[in-house]
Amino acid sequence: MALDQYNEEEEEENGMSFLDHLEQLRWHLLRSISAILIFMVLAFLSKGFVFGQVILGPSKVDFVTYRMLCKLSELFYLPALCIEKLPFIIQSRQMTGQFSMHITSSLVVGLIAAFPYVFWEVWRFISPGLYAKERNAARGAVFFVSLLFFMGASFGYFILSPLSINFLSNYQLDPSIANEFDITSYVSTLSMLVLASAVMFQLPVVIYFLTQAGLVSSAMLKAYRRHSIVVILVLSAVITPPDVISQILIAMPILVLYEAGIIIAKRLEKKRREEELEDDL
Repeated sequence: MALDQYNEEEEEENGMSFLDHLEQLRWHLLRSISAILIFMVLAFLSKGFVFGQVILGPSKVDFVTYRMLCKLSELFYLPALCIEKLPFIIQSRQMTGQFSMHITSSLVVGLIAAFPYVFWEVWRFISPGLYAKERNAARGAVFFVSLLFFMGASFGYFILSPLSINFLSNYQLDPSIANEFDITSYVSTLSMLVLASAVMFQLPVVIYFLTQAGLVSSAMLKAYRRHSIVVILVLSAVITPPDVISQILIAMPILVLYEAGIIIAKRLEKKRREEELEDDL
């Protein structure tokens, strides 16, 4: 009894109790889920735009990426770049197929739209447990994580998805085999490419925090550069359709972000050395 009383007094002196933390976490989760649901409902109600223009956009030849490729083909006299037709149709082979994909696509749109707020709620829960020095080092985390997330999602939607869809729709084992994709397959592939790209673009942030924690260094990142290339290529092969073009397209920006992570690690190490010199003085 005395030990339990001592633990309770110690928790009260140090701040919130374990149950208080759970209660706080519950409210952060409820607010995050509510934000996702609000955007999901808005997307669900905007079916004509969200599904007709956004989700099905890369399946139409008037999509912005295809139009830009046609302009480039005229500029550089490369007619092969211009995509004038996508030889496939999208079907719903299940009775609940269209309705379930309407809900799924609305959920994905809601998750992407609410991401900055959701991450802000996560950060609000984590940051009180950090030291003041750690909070200062992670200043602007919500902005940079959200920025990289949207950059990755945009890359996946405007670059990776249309080129992958074009490749897969034109690939044929025999001219007698028609490409008739199920709506479930189409939405799942598009969602996977967009979300996977958004997550992969968080690499500089991951490197930043690992370097800040002293778990990695710029020298280590340089030493394992070749290994990282292999890992990135393997991950690209896993998250993209089985075509080399898509794998290379997602791997290239990730490799650039890896090199950016090395620069970030160098700057953090330089700043840390300067602070140590100031402390010594």
